[in-house]
Amino acid sequence: MSKKVSIGNVIIGGGERVAVQSMATFKISDTARAIDECQRLKSLGLDIMRFSVTDELDAKAFGIVKKGAGVPLVADIHFDYKLALASIDGGADKIRINPGNIGGEQNVKAVADALKANKIPVRVGSNTGSIEKEFLRKYGKNEISLGESALKNVAILEKHGVDNIVISVKASDVSLMVKAYEYIAKKTDYPLHLGVTEAGTEYSGVVKNSIGIGALLLKGIGDTLRVSLSADTAREVIAAREILSAVNLIDDKVKIIACPTCGRCEWDCMNFAKKVEDYTQNIKKPLKIAVMGCVVNGPGEAADADLGIAGGKDECVIFVKGKIVKKVKKDQVEKVFFGEIDRCLQ
Repeated sequence: MSKKVSIGNVIIGGGERVAVQSMATFKISDTARAIDECQRLKSLGLDIMRFSVTDELDAKAFGIVKKGAGVPLVADIHFDYKLALASIDGGADKIRINPGNIGGEQNVKAVADALKANKIPVRVGSNTGSIEKEFLRKYGKNEISLGESALKNVAILEKHGVDNIVISVKASDVSLMVKAYEYIAKKTDYPLHLGVTEAGTEYSGVVKNSIGIGALLLKGIGDTLRVSLSADTAREVIAAREILSAVNLIDDKVKIIACPTCGRCEWDCMNFAKKVEDYTQNIKKPLKIAVMGCVVNGPGEAADADLGIAGGKDECVIFVKGKIVKKVKKDQVEKVFFGEIDRCLQ
């Protein structure tokens, strides 16, 4: 089991629930927008928010944003160790750095001392674009070079007394990403931050992240995650929650069972399923809802659903745990069924 690390008021590792992260696409120095974004994503299930830090204004903005964000904030820094120090002073709850690109030994020591003094964690790691040359020469581009490169950066911080560490070993290749996390999970007990880097646009990116992150979570590997997408950050959070729900790591989300339909379907099952999904998107309760194409198979195939609906030629049937409880005319389906959902939530 991985060790526990506290990021603000969120604990990862040690068997705690897997935390959902995302990263803003704009500068944190736009403080009003940053607060709104954090609140928007928190309402969808976000636990931790990360911002790039490119100048002093960004570093100083953490204190302002923290007052209204409602989630812990991570400062993402590359190349300039002074920005890491300024972000820590500014109130960041966690730092993401690469010790190898912030200068010499004294710079690393300065950041390490600040981390220890403020008792905040740091994420380090590697991805396929930042593997140390020595490991590329020795192993080639594979899970070993990716993992050992991350561990080298961990060792640099450990040398200066830092052990409040989270590790990532991301790759855009799903197979390599899975192998790298499996490799490093055997080498360390630090919490692991999962993700497929540069996964792509929403559709392909969700597929890649679901396969990679899901495969690892099913093996008990991973303590926090980010679903990286070239899309609205809300889609990252929603996808992350869906992954966690699919592998049964959260039970506060509505699960939708939806029939793919066939020639027996005589109502707009697909469109109705989407309406149900939208209606229940922000509900945090372990409720299983089925939207089925026909009465022939509907109640039977979805007998474990808390609430379900199946269509017919002129009417739909509503069922609970596989038992039909009422029949509804098609023009009343949405009103009646959504009312049944509300009743289940009471």
